[in-house]
Amino acid sequence: MATSEYTYNWADLAFSSKKEVRNLNATFVAAPRVMSAVRFTKLIKSHLPSGHIIVGIANEEYIDGFENQPQFRTLRIEMIQGLIDTVNAKSHHKIYVLTYSQRDISALYEKLGFRQVILINGSWKYSFHTRPEYYTLVQKCIPYVMESPFVDENEAKEYEEKVAAEISYFPPNGSLSEVMMMNEAEEVAKRSYDTSFQVGLIAARKEKNGYYKIALTAHNTVVPYETFALHRGASRERHFTAPGDQNYYDAAHDVISLLVKATKEKVSLKGLTLFSNLLPCPSCARAVCLTDVDEIVYSRDHSDGYAVALLEAAGKKVRRIVNINEVI
Repeated sequence: MATSEYTYNWADLAFSSKKEVRNLNATFVAAPRVMSAVRFTKLIKSHLPSGHIIVGIANEEYIDGFENQPQFRTLRIEMIQGLIDTVNAKSHHKIYVLTYSQRDISALYEKLGFRQVILINGSWKYSFHTRPEYYTLVQKCIPYVMESPFVDENEAKEYEEKVAAEISYFPPNGSLSEVMMMNEAEEVAKRSYDTSFQVGLIAARKEKNGYYKIALTAHNTVVPYETFALHRGASRERHFTAPGDQNYYDAAHDVISLLVKATKEKVSLKGLTLFSNLLPCPSCARAVCLTDVDEIVYSRDHSDGYAVALLEAAGKKVRRIVNINEVI
């Protein structure tokens, strides 16, 4: 266990003097997603010569907004404690640990006077420049850099392969109500590595009893491999673009992923119903218009409902189900 000399907890600091921490003038590694010991070592070697480092450790096991999703686990202290102890026993500059809840991050930036902040890609939901803590950093004139959670591309791809079994989706074999189908679409969405928004899509065949049977599933898929944006950095963040800007985006939309999958697996979409947790974007809606899909059922709007009128004009039925948490 870390000694109290090098350990802080925001729950204690929040209502007490912060002078000790501020005087460190430290580089702060904001509570990151999980990374390998080799990557953490490289990170420390890169920044420790410039001064003390404070490593944030989230109270939560997952990145906020990605609860119970293995691909978005947070770094745990037991993964790096040995290295921290070794460094602190030998180095003039020390590694400190600061434990906090992710919701408090803006307060940390506001009150603790960090010299700079290191952000590990994939450690927050949505584009960073749209989040409150970004504006806090700007207002406090605290410089920040974004870095990969991986040593190199090989490690990024190996991580994807390692987690694949944990996030695999196995569709139920039986017949499901439309509400159940919408809940399944939410489950499919959780397989995505897209930090801006996770979308799940299910193509299902309606049976005579009014229930549905799953034929195909897909989610918005980061390309050319799922951990690409985590390693290289999200293109929207690198270019400071708006959330809906399709010129800078790292994933193939769920509709495109499903159409490619249907072609590869030779699954006909004729007469099927698409269930999605998000209304197709304009580009995807235009693609759906060219298919033999019969109906689209969704839960969240997109682009001011642009797709609805377009799909209906193409002869598709469109319905929205808002409450998808009902169990039937």
